[in-house]
Amino acid sequence: MPEWTIKDIPSQLGRSAVVTGTGGIGFEDALALARARCEIIIAGRSLEKGASAIARIRTAFPDAKVRFEELDLASPRSVKDFGARMRAQRSSLDMLINNAAVMAPPMRKVTSDGFELQLGTNYLSHFALTAELLPLLRNGKESRVINVSSLVPTFLGT
Repeated sequence: MPEWTIKDIPSQLGRSAVVTGTGGIGFEDALALARARCEIIIAGRSLEKGASAIARIRTAFPDAKVRFEELDLASPRSVKDFGARMRAQRSSLDMLINNAAVMAPPMRKVTSDGFELQLGTNYLSHFALTAELLPLLRNGKESRVINVSSLVPTFLGT
């Protein structure tokens, strides 16, 4: 049996997705969805990294419908603001890929609301983002929420 590849993704024309993260798996997800003709909103902290991700996608797929929106998953205010912007701009959303994460900061850090950084960013904010976008997802076509995880365990440290 042949292995599944991105070439097996059916056309996503007419569908929309929010993908968190401007690099790594998030970028590759956005690139694969662009290939399948999905409208993509890449959400991340860095305007520069967002612009770079969009440029790379458009180099591969010049007609890609892709844009960047600022979102800091370590900030509940940023998650709320992003959700409000999306609800004001759109009536539906078909996919949410909760991907962006932090991994093993060298020193213990906390989010703006006091949660340990990995827990707040990788788990709590993905839950909050999903809740913020749920009204749009309910209006989407066969909506999906994908939560990306790691094989590496999360250590909360002391």
